[in-house]
Amino acid sequence: MGWYQEYKTSLKLIEVEEIFDIFFYRPAAFLLVKAIYNTRIAPNHLTLTAIAMGIISGFFFALGDPVTGAFFFLVFNILDCSDGQLARLKRNGTPMGKIIDGLADYTATTAVFIGIAIGFADRQENQHLWLMLLALTGISIGIHSILVDFFRTRFLDYTLQQKSHFRENLTEFRKAYAIAKQKGHQLERFSIFIYLKYSALQKILAAKRKRSRSFNVSPADYYRKNRLMIRLWLLIGPTTQITNIIVCSLCHRIDLFMWIVLVVFNMLASVLWIIQQGIDFTYKPIHG
Repeated sequence: MGWYQEYKTSLKLIEVEEIFDIFFYRPAAFLLVKAIYNTRIAPNHLTLTAIAMGIISGFFFALGDPVTGAFFFLVFNILDCSDGQLARLKRNGTPMGKIIDGLADYTATTAVFIGIAIGFADRQENQHLWLMLLALTGISIGIHSILVDFFRTRFLDYTLQQKSHFRENLTEFRKAYAIAKQKGHQLERFSIFIYLKYSALQKILAAKRKRSRSFNVSPADYYRKNRLMIRLWLLIGPTTQITNIIVCSLCHRIDLFMWIVLVVFNMLASVLWIIQQGIDFTYKPIHG
């Protein structure tokens, strides 16, 4: 298998990949994966290193050094892409690995925001105003991530006609919990326990969402009407938000990062939401 085919194998579906991921982060991550493929480095090692890079990034932001902070945040995102690629190529992903990978983004982003609050907002003349704007920025990014995740998952469900893997995943995690309990791995057991409790809540919310947002539409029709929409939704995806922080930090304009999120991305999200509701209105709902 050639490198290009291996690279495609390491990706998710191309339609739901963000632009910056396709053309920069994932190619860079793939080169790293190729360099370490024949070593004993596992996906979890990359994830833990990514978390460390995110925390270090937040530390430099707190010191008032946004350029170095941006560099480590860039390294974080490349490593965050590489763990999944390595797991897909080696087919050695684990339930614990999925949990750690899910925590990586939250940990790194939280560290960076705390760093910005200490190193930038807290040092401004109107520090309370900037802290408030930073909090609103964080809330906005959280809402954008939820919207993007929802419409990306829905796009995959309808266009691929795939069944939800929620139950299969729960079965996998329950088995991993039993094994961890048997072997006395307390940390792993506790982590999986927390994930299972979170999944129970997620299951309830997902069931309500499915009842209220199911449509009678063919995969081809859904793909045709939503192909452009999903690309536009991805313009406010997590990788775009990270890239926004990195670029503005390199330019010493952390204030610009906040205004881009609060004004540009929020306006885009509002417009996309209105258009998406118009598209959804053309489908015949399934009442269950």
